[in-house]
Amino acid sequence: MLQATGIYKNYGKLEILKGVDLHVSKGEIVTILGASGAGKSTLLHIIGTLDKSEAGQVIIDGINVSTLSSSRLSAFRNQRLGFIFQFHHLLPEFTALENVCIPAFIAKVGRKEASKRALELLEMLGLESRAEHKPAELSGGEQQRVAVARALINKPSLILADEPSGNLDSESALNLHNLFIELRDKFAQTFVIVTHNEELGEMADRKVFMKDGLILND
Repeated sequence: MLQATGIYKNYGKLEILKGVDLHVSKGEIVTILGASGAGKSTLLHIIGTLDKSEAGQVIIDGINVSTLSSSRLSAFRNQRLGFIFQFHHLLPEFTALENVCIPAFIAKVGRKEASKRALELLEMLGLESRAEHKPAELSGGEQQRVAVARALINKPSLILADEPSGNLDSESALNLHNLFIELRDKFAQTFVIVTHNEELGEMADRKVFMKDGLILND
C-alpha cells in the first residue's frame, strides 16, 4: 500500500529526516511516536504529498507520486488520500453535511451523489441528527468525527492523521481511537497516525518510534 524509501528532508542546514524507510500494508494501522522535533509530522506531510523530500521516493497504491505533475498530484491527493489533523479545520459557515461533501465536490462528484454518500458516513458515525448543524454547534468529539467523515468521502486508499485526538478529552479520544479500529475492521482502511498518545499507540497494529529524523525501531 505504502512504500516510503530513503526519505530525506532539510531546511537549510538543519536535517529533519535522515533517510527514513516506512512500509505499510493495506488494512494496517501504523502509529508513529516520538518526541517533538523527531520529524514525525514532516514525514507524514511528505507521505501525504503536502511536502517534498530531498531524496528517496514515496509509492502509494503502486504509484510513484514524485513522477506526477502538479495537476495529477492534486487529483491523486484528493482521490486517494484522506487527512485528519489535530484541529478539525471545518469551514464554520457550512453545515456538517456540506463540510463532508467538499472533497467530493472538488473531485467533481454531483451534489446529489456526494450528499448521499456524506449522509451515509454521518449516519455510520452516529451524527445523522447533526448533519445540518454548523461546527460551532457541535462538540469537539463531534467536530472530529465530521472531519473523519470528510476524510472518508472519496473512499481513499490511505488515511493520514496528525495528532487526531490531541485536542479531545479522554472519552472523546478513546471513541475516536475505537472508530479507527472499526474502520480498519469493516473496510480494511489503512491508517498512518502521528501521535503522542500511548493508548492509541498500543491499539495500533504496529508502532514506529522516531528520534532525530530516524526510525529507531519498528
